[in-house]
Amino acid sequence: MSPAILLAVAAAVSAAAAMTELLAAPRRGRRAAPQIGHLAGMTVLLARLARLARRAGRRAAPRDLEARLAAAGAPAGLTAGDVVALKGAGAVGALLCAFTLHGLLPGRLGLAALLGAPVAGYLAPELVLARRARARERQIAAEIADALDLLRVAVGAGLPVGRAIGEVGRRMRGVLAGELAAASARLQLGAPRGEVLSTLVARCPGSGVATLAAAIARSDRHGAPLAPALTSLASEARAEQSRRLRDDAARAAPKIQLVVALVLVPAVMLLVGAVLVQGLGGSN
Repeated sequence: MSPAILLAVAAAVSAAAAMTELLAAPRRGRRAAPQIGHLAGMTVLLARLARLARRAGRRAAPRDLEARLAAAGAPAGLTAGDVVALKGAGAVGALLCAFTLHGLLPGRLGLAALLGAPVAGYLAPELVLARRARARERQIAAEIADALDLLRVAVGAGLPVGRAIGEVGRRMRGVLAGELAAASARLQLGAPRGEVLSTLVARCPGSGVATLAAAIARSDRHGAPLAPALTSLASEARAEQSRRLRDDAARAAPKIQLVVALVLVPAVMLLVGAVLVQGLGGSN
């Protein structure tokens, strides 16, 4: 067990103790006031344990966690150490919840909850990051073609690549626009273009932005004009977007047919039954 998880366990236990004190304080009447200092001490201890867990988590973080975190957009400014600490705290918190509620579950569900809750709490941050990265990838794939067209126009008008990227980020809305604006700001602050492009690719999952960064790097290296490459990339992006829409429609068609069948078949049966009942009543 890593130090981050051990410290997260201590933080979760401290949080549970502080919550118990907070919930029990109103029922203590006159003795509630002296407990404020105790609660404040618990809060300070919890904050210190969280800082220690972050430091330990930074050393225990897997190498590819930074890449997954960047692809998810680093929500709330989290670092790899924060994610590791959250995973440990999630496991402990889920175990505490399962230990509290397992007696209410029938049969062996309580034991299953005790065994499965820590695993679910430990994996929850990773699942959230993966889901967020997939959502960002879909949004960027829907925005990349328009961004490439605007970038081609800006470069064709004579703007440097850094300013052209900033103009695209300023004129568009969405995930990709925000990342392009941030990349342009880093370029204006003097960051190396290669480093800025690597960060942009890491924060924009999918092949579109990686291909764009490769085209910019190739243009810088060989001095070739960038506008023709952007035109080709925009055409490819639109073709890929059309193919994705067709695939989504093809996958949705059976579901739509199933829903229609589930709705129409009972309605038709009811109609036939009503006609039969009416016919039998008229014959009598």
